[in-house]
Amino acid sequence: MYKCCIFDLDGTLINTVFALNRTINKMLEHFGYAPIDQEHTKIFVGEGYKKFVERALIYRGDRELACLEEALPLYCRIFEENCLYRVEAYDGMKELLAWLKAQGIKLAVLTNKADAQAKANIEKVYGRDCFDLITGERPDMKRKPDPEGALYTAKTLKVLPGECLYLGDTNTDMRTGMAAGMDTVGVTWGFRGREELEAFHPKFLADRPEDVMRFLLR
Repeated sequence: MYKCCIFDLDGTLINTVFALNRTINKMLEHFGYAPIDQEHTKIFVGEGYKKFVERALIYRGDRELACLEEALPLYCRIFEENCLYRVEAYDGMKELLAWLKAQGIKLAVLTNKADAQAKANIEKVYGRDCFDLITGERPDMKRKPDPEGALYTAKTLKVLPGECLYLGDTNTDMRTGMAAGMDTVGVTWGFRGREELEAFHPKFLADRPEDVMRFLLR
């Protein structure tokens, strides 16, 4: 049995697409660009807000990223006001987390979302006491897919990397877990498709949170 489950946040624990899409479109509107839809939002996120902003600007025609310097702090200001907009748990996730806690499995979050906003999202949806550790993007730690955050999580919670199960919805998550020496679970209810996850040969693919319970009970 695994001793710790490490979860990605956006697209895995919480559906944040409405907040992300609202923020990026308000930023694009400032520069006179047309909005992007939710499907492109799902594709563009996953490697931190800077990459998200870059991809959105390029997609809307700013191929030289002339607006980037102004766009980055603007995005952050808008996101501070909108980061909790319509955020919600995925169906079955609260039940999965309660079951894992009942098994004595430690719970952690590792995300490329800014640390303070990650904790605000988790607190709103799951409360303050659900997770043993929440780690968002911070200046002293490399972003996923670098394994530093995953290894930091294991060390902090006093478990070995091989005792951790890493769950996420994107190639970034699969690469993070693999680089840290952890088994990975690709979740298909999030921002990317099954094909992207399958390419990394995760230990298991879950279509619903309850599938993770069945996997752990094998």
